[in-house]
Amino acid sequence: MSDSSSPKILISGGGTGGHVFPAISIANAIRRRHPDAEILFVGAEGRMEMERVPREGYEIVGLPVSGFDRHNPVKNIKVLYRLMKSLWKARKIVKQFAPDVAVGVGGYASGPVIKAAQRRKIPSIIQEQNSYAGVTNRLLADRATSICVAYEGMSRFFQAKKIVLTGNPVREEFVDAAKISREEAKCRLGIDESKKLVFVTGGSLGAMTVNEAAARCIPTITAADGILLWQTGSRYEHACSAIAAGFDNVKAMAFIDNMSLAYRAADVVVARAGACTISELQIVGCPAILIPSPNVAEDHQRKNAQALVDKDAAVMILDVDARENLASTLADLLADDERRKSLSENINKMALTNADEKIVDIIDNIITTK
Repeated sequence: MSDSSSPKILISGGGTGGHVFPAISIANAIRRRHPDAEILFVGAEGRMEMERVPREGYEIVGLPVSGFDRHNPVKNIKVLYRLMKSLWKARKIVKQFAPDVAVGVGGYASGPVIKAAQRRKIPSIIQEQNSYAGVTNRLLADRATSICVAYEGMSRFFQAKKIVLTGNPVREEFVDAAKISREEAKCRLGIDESKKLVFVTGGSLGAMTVNEAAARCIPTITAADGILLWQTGSRYEHACSAIAAGFDNVKAMAFIDNMSLAYRAADVVVARAGACTISELQIVGCPAILIPSPNVAEDHQRKNAQALVDKDAAVMILDVDARENLASTLADLLADDERRKSLSENINKMALTNADEKIVDIIDNIITTK
């Protein structure tokens, strides 16, 4: 076992920003507390973590693992081959690196790595970001040392004695953004402080339903003397930019460089309901209309959104209804200052802060008691 001041930590998972950014946040928190810590990431080849993690100054190794194809089962023959190859490679990585603790944040690479660590009796931490636990985490839970969650009531999936309510780690920029006023955030973005701002995002790649619904909302936003800040995603940049070109109050772009400022500046945010997105909205305190993606395992985004709706902390529109219903829902919300204030306060009350530090506390405790 390595010295407690310079622990060796293996962090696995990724695939989307919802997994990658929390993983990096955890690594940064480890590095702040233990500057000499050895940190190794394991991701999936060809996914965003393979570029993003090295950019943050961390080493990463890729596995050939990929997700199962629910629409074309024949393709899963190749997926199974990649999984077997990944399990073998994960065992080799764990043996060679010999970590003190292995942390799984979800995503394709997380399963093989945490399974390999557990086989070698290395303490493992699972970070379950959603309100409905994924299959992989449920399978790994029995041999996990601790399970970090972001929602109450997770004992229906995991042993209660292993659960720690930490929240999901968010990037420091969102914590900083929460400290400034909406007016100041608008000013920093070059947006008229007197105008109501609607920020629409469907993620880095974009979401067809969200974009089509947003396009239908332009007359509504214009009638409210508002501005639409529209993150279209890379797939839909050209089509959406062409629509936006006809309006002075619409700013469309593939990516927003400063998402935290966009959240803070917005009078209403329209977004998917991924765990990372929701945690960021909670920290900043954004009035939000959530459109859960139907293309995720076990419909977990709808369950994430419902957890907020149950506490009157967000409005939910199902994907199938978004094109028809978003404009009227948005019009009602823009016209109701008290409703937006209530949603903002309620979603902010759900925020669990310092999740990254809480997870490092658990890591330190495991190492100390080994």
